[in-house]
Amino acid sequence: MAPTPRRPRIYFSFRSPYSWLAFHDLTTHHPQVVESLEWRPFWEPDAPSEHLLAEAGGRFPYTPMSREKHLYMLGDVRRLAARRGLTVTWPQDVDPWWEASHLAYLVAAAEGRGLAFAERVYRARWQEGLDISDRATIGRLAADVGVSADAAEHAADDDGIRAEGTRALLDIHRDDVFGVPFFIHRRQKFWGVDRLTDFLTALGEPTGQPRPGAPAESAPPVAAAAFGAHSSDHGHAGGCG
Repeated sequence: MAPTPRRPRIYFSFRSPYSWLAFHDLTTHHPQVVESLEWRPFWEPDAPSEHLLAEAGGRFPYTPMSREKHLYMLGDVRRLAARRGLTVTWPQDVDPWWEASHLAYLVAAAEGRGLAFAERVYRARWQEGLDISDRATIGRLAADVGVSADAAEHAADDDGIRAEGTRALLDIHRDDVFGVPFFIHRRQKFWGVDRLTDFLTALGEPTGQPRPGAPAESAPPVAAAAFGAHSSDHGHAGGCG
C-alpha cells in the first residue's frame, strides 16, 4: 500500500513580519484552507536546541542580515500592513530568545489551541509591542486563549517539548527550508507572502484579487541588534526568518 501523502504545510515564525502577514491573509481570506494545513514552527535555535539538532544530524540555515536590508524591510512591512488595514508596532528585540514562544506553540498545538495561540502571539508582537521572548508574557498569552499558562511558560524546561522541538527543527533541515513563510505542497515549494497566491493555486483554491496598496509610512528607529544578527534568510521582500 502506498504511503499516505503529507498534508500541505506551512513553515511560520513569530519573529517574521512576513509570516505574520501570511497568517493574517490565510485566516482572514482563506479560513477553509487553514485547518487543512500542517503548521510547522520555524525559529533560530538557542544553544541547547542547536546542540540537540546537531546530535540528530541536522543544521539550521543561518544568514546574517545587513543593515540596508533591514531598513528596507521596515518600510516594506509597514506598506504591506497598511494595504491590509493593519498598523505595525515594531518590536525592539534586545535579547531575543525564540524558544519561549515557539516551544510554547508546541504546547498549545498539543492542547488543540495551536492556531489560537499563534494568532495571539502574532498580535502581541506585531501590534501590541510585547516581548514574546519573556516567559511570563508567553504564559499570559497562553492563558488568554485557554492554553495551560504554566506549561507554556515553562515549555523550554520540559525535556519532552525540547525533544519535539528538535524534531521540528530537523523537519526544517529535511525540507530544505531557509526562510519564512515557506509553503510546501507535494514537490512544489513557495517562499514568501507574495507566493501565497501561487501556493493556493497549487492547492486548487480560488485566490481573489489583491486590494490596492496604500502609501508607505516612515520607518521607525532601528534596534541595533536587528541587523548583522544570527538569523535565517531575509533574501527578498516577501520572506524572512
